[in-house]
Amino acid sequence: MAWSTRETTPESIIHADHGAQFTSWAFTNNVDTYGLRLSLGTVGDCYDNAMIESFLGPDANRTAGSKKWATILELSAAMADYIDSFHNDKRRHSSLDMLTTTEYEQLHAPLLQLR
Repeated sequence: MAWSTRETTPESIIHADHGAQFTSWAFTNNVDTYGLRLSLGTVGDCYDNAMIESFLGPDANRTAGSKKWATILELSAAMADYIDSFHNDKRRHSSLDMLTTTEYEQLHAPLLQLR
């Protein structure tokens, strides 16, 4: 989804950990198909994804723990909806000068190369 809403260049990087889903043939093939450069974290480094975990962790816990989900797909849809409808467009972030992520990207579009 990020690729479809942003202009990418040969310098565009996607970062992931060494989880099976990110080292699979399907994922790495898609990285190549979309012309991205893959950055994989250090094996066994608990600090590698600390920033994104602390950023999304509270939101994930709030959504995941709000009820008993029937399936993983249902939970995944709820998380995507939360990110798309609240986190990106309504939640203000102190690390972004109290802007929403959408406002921040619009303000910095030339730097972020948004489509």
